[in-house]
Amino acid sequence: MMHPSVSALWQHYRQLHPDAPPGLPPVEHFCDNQAEADQCAQLVVQGIKQATSSALVAYRIAQEALPQAGHLVIITSWAGEAKAIIRTHTVTLCRFGDVSARFAWLEGEGDRSLASWRAAHRAFWTRTLAGTGQVVDDDLQVVCEMFDTVLIAPPA
Repeated sequence: MMHPSVSALWQHYRQLHPDAPPGLPPVEHFCDNQAEADQCAQLVVQGIKQATSSALVAYRIAQEALPQAGHLVIITSWAGEAKAIIRTHTVTLCRFGDVSARFAWLEGEGDRSLASWRAAHRAFWTRTLAGTGQVVDDDLQVVCEMFDTVLIAPPA
C-alpha cells in the first residue's frame, strides 16, 4: 500500500506545474536497507545528494528502461514516506573503474571521496547482484545519473 504522502506530494507538484503528466511517476527509495535508504533520502532533502548510480546489468535483469533527462522520481524513505521529487538531467554510462571523483562527490554519501564511493558501491553491487553471475570489478558498466531536487516534501 502506498503511503498517502506520495500522492499528496505529487498533487502539490502538479499544482505548481500544471503541465506535468497526471500519472504518478516512479516511486523509489535508495539502497537495499533502511538505514542507508533513510540517510540517502535525507541527503536529497538537504541538497547534498545530487546523483545516483546503478549497475547497467540490473536494468537488463529487471527489464527496465534506463533513466533519461527529464525523468521524474518520487524519493521515499524506506517506509515509503515521500521525501522529495527529483528530475534527472544527465545520464552517462561508464566503467566502474572510470567513475570520477566529481561524481562520487555529487552522490553525497560517506565522506564523499572516490575511495569511499568505490568501497560502498562494490559492497552494494556484490550483495545485490549475487547469484547473477555478474562480476563486480573495474569493468562493470555503471549508469551514472545526475539530478536536481525539484520539490521537497513538507515535514510530517
